[in-house]
Amino acid sequence: MRIQLALIAALLLGSPALAQAQASVYRFSPVNQWDINKTAAYWNPIIKYVSEKSGVKLELKIGRTSADTTAYVLAKEVEFVFSNHLFSPEREQLGWKVFGRRWTPPLHGQIAVPADSPITHLEELKGQEVVFAGPEAFVGYKITYGHLLSKNIEVKAVFAGNQNAAFAQLFAGKAKAVGSNSALVDGYTNREGKKFRVLWTSEGFHDLALMASSKVPEKDVKAVASAFVGMHGDPVGKTILVKASEEVGLDRQAYFLPATGADYAAYRKFYQTAPASLR
Repeated sequence: MRIQLALIAALLLGSPALAQAQASVYRFSPVNQWDINKTAAYWNPIIKYVSEKSGVKLELKIGRTSADTTAYVLAKEVEFVFSNHLFSPEREQLGWKVFGRRWTPPLHGQIAVPADSPITHLEELKGQEVVFAGPEAFVGYKITYGHLLSKNIEVKAVFAGNQNAAFAQLFAGKAKAVGSNSALVDGYTNREGKKFRVLWTSEGFHDLALMASSKVPEKDVKAVASAFVGMHGDPVGKTILVKASEEVGLDRQAYFLPATGADYAAYRKFYQTAPASLR
């Protein structure tokens, strides 16, 4: 009897159906925009819903810092991401494909100080410490720091690891200003009651992109995309989206919609003229 069970188990483990089921477990890494706890609180219910709705198993993989998702991509440790870090000419060669994006009001890069700060002009930041989430943050760092460089305002850039940590350093007096995107500034004010004075605001950009590795079969990408895009049209999915957005201070109307790489032309345009250190 034991021999028969062992043979059955061996056959199952070697079966193409089981191998396919095991292969369909994909790792999904969203950029850690807030901190690891808030990012997990936002994404866990969404990924659970998408996995169940699509029939494609997704496992959440969140990095400690906002730059870790890119490191996972480069190390080939993930198959799906929510990111805007892959639009430089070099990284586009990796073959990742945009299949969706999150709708929110346009994201603007912002350089801000506490509302009670004596600093009222960007020029006053020269030689001072300005804190950012990390070197991979496109809107929050590359756009804002790039603007400072274009105005010959040399500052001491400090990286906090994620945006909540950057805000915490700012309000603890460890930096004179912060670089961020507008949604995260507004969200922090809504959640924590902290007020900012915005010294500069950039043009608007689309929110981050849902992307898949070229190694993921097209049928799985389509199933995952359909589940994400259909969330706000499903009462259960919409409830999850609203609760998740409220958890992090995001616009309550935020949802996922179809997108392609063409929707991120503004990102590519930045890299055409960006300083070498920001490419």
